[in-house]
Amino acid sequence: MHNLIADYLNKVVSGCSAKVNEVSIGDKSITIDSSFVLEVCRALKTSSEFEFNVLQVITGTDYPDRIEISYILASFTKNLELILKANLPRGDKSNLPKINSVVSVWSAANFQERETYDMIGVDFLGHPDLRRILCPYDWDGHPLRRDYVVQEKYLDMVVNPPEKNNTDDQLFGKRLKEQLGDPKKVSASWKDSSASEESEAKDGE
Repeated sequence: MHNLIADYLNKVVSGCSAKVNEVSIGDKSITIDSSFVLEVCRALKTSSEFEFNVLQVITGTDYPDRIEISYILASFTKNLELILKANLPRGDKSNLPKINSVVSVWSAANFQERETYDMIGVDFLGHPDLRRILCPYDWDGHPLRRDYVVQEKYLDMVVNPPEKNNTDDQLFGKRLKEQLGDPKKVSASWKDSSASEESEAKDGE
């Protein structure tokens, strides 16, 4: 099915460079040139053969060398599902990566593009109301970016006050690994483990 869709896209959207991503585990996907995302999405929705009339998810992933935008599409009439991907340069706070909005194809893209903009930092060109949806409008940075650093204060409020930091939860995984004697049996991680270890040391004094 994926090869048929890729062939169809390359035929009707010249230059989109649709390519099937083969996998040994998980779901196949199709990657396209990001500059053609709007035309590709229109073609997928209006195709009488595929009729991808539902947009289920838009999400972004921050890799060291790129931002990957994923669209999970479905056709309830043809019983099909597709993961469509497009890669963007990472950019920075003053020059966010850009991709065309698909709100004109599926209205469900409205809030999903806003969330991706808010969390990952992607500018969806042509979006009717692109603004933050989870963070305050003047929040600094995009929380799901690899290089995101939480600001110390927001409107004179401490963002992560020590008294609100649940060190018991943070240290639970570390203690469990020690009790079991096999770290592979436990999956637990926190960004600031050093702070937790310092707190534990103080508690033991």
